[in-house]
Amino acid sequence: MVERGWAGLQPLLEQPLVAFSGLRLTLGGLLFALLALLAAWLLSALLRRTIGRWGERHQGVNAAALYTVSRLVHYVLLLVGFLVALDLAGIPVTKFAIFAGAIGVGLGFGLQAIFSNFISGLILLFDRSLKVGDFVQLDDDLRGTVRAINIRATLITTNDGIDVIVPNSEFVSGRVVNWTHGSINRRIRVRFGVAYGVDKELVKKAALEAAAAVPFTLATEGDRRPQVWLVGFGDSAVEFILAVWLNEAAARRNAAIEAAYLWELDTALKRHGIEIPFPQRDLHLRSLFGLRGEAALAALHGAASESTDTAPDDAGASELPQHERAEFAGNDAQQDVEREIAAEAVPDAPDAPPTSKS
Repeated sequence: MVERGWAGLQPLLEQPLVAFSGLRLTLGGLLFALLALLAAWLLSALLRRTIGRWGERHQGVNAAALYTVSRLVHYVLLLVGFLVALDLAGIPVTKFAIFAGAIGVGLGFGLQAIFSNFISGLILLFDRSLKVGDFVQLDDDLRGTVRAINIRATLITTNDGIDVIVPNSEFVSGRVVNWTHGSINRRIRVRFGVAYGVDKELVKKAALEAAAAVPFTLATEGDRRPQVWLVGFGDSAVEFILAVWLNEAAARRNAAIEAAYLWELDTALKRHGIEIPFPQRDLHLRSLFGLRGEAALAALHGAASESTDTAPDDAGASELPQHERAEFAGNDAQQDVEREIAAEAVPDAPDAPPTSKS
């Protein structure tokens, strides 16, 4: 029955669909060509999944190198499948050279950008200046982790969970800041100011206590310990910088990390009674209510004393109750970063590209 069925299908499969200039396309040839492409795609997916699982079992292997190998295997198998499909369809590879001129013209016009992005993607895979798992910055508004380097574009996921698709050519021709290229650690500088007249050694002690209270600080001693710099005398405050080296887990965060240190700085400064000043101005009065000099100053002091005496008794009634103060005492920025770090500790799905983890 199988032989009779195949014999009945052969005339249909061998029915020519296109025949010109020695080129003969049949229905069977096209079906076999599609099957060859499908087989190449499935084989590529199987090998990439196998490479990913092998990398998960061997923790010492470079995840970025495995990703590069899997992408190259994918491209090679697709190319081989395409050539086999041409042969099964009845289009000899030598005959395919006729279309080379048309393809060249297309690359010169409409496909130029696509071809440039494809070559740029190969350069990124071989050059290793940009790898999956790196934290990069293209401009002030675009920072994120490289999730995949595809044929046309690179997928970047920001810390807010936004996926940004960037053409590969931008990484080759433009300037890119790779925060994790040579080192997994980085240093941030948190600016703050205190009132004039405060002991700068006390400010340093409070700032170091704040740095030690944040779990993302790399070390409290040694060459990469936190440092406190006095960097300027502003109009209303003495300006300091808390320079802190971050551990690997926190090196990929920006605003949340700085907010976590500012929260602890505020707590430490208030604990030591250090004032964070408001903008201040000196006001010189030439006259007040028709008075001048000492008489005007005395009248001003009298008005201030009168306003103090008539102040309402419940001026401090708006102070936060103790139970509410405990409720709002948590460092939201720190908790947000810790939650993201815990989420990244979960193993990736089998189809997801491998990422670097500590």
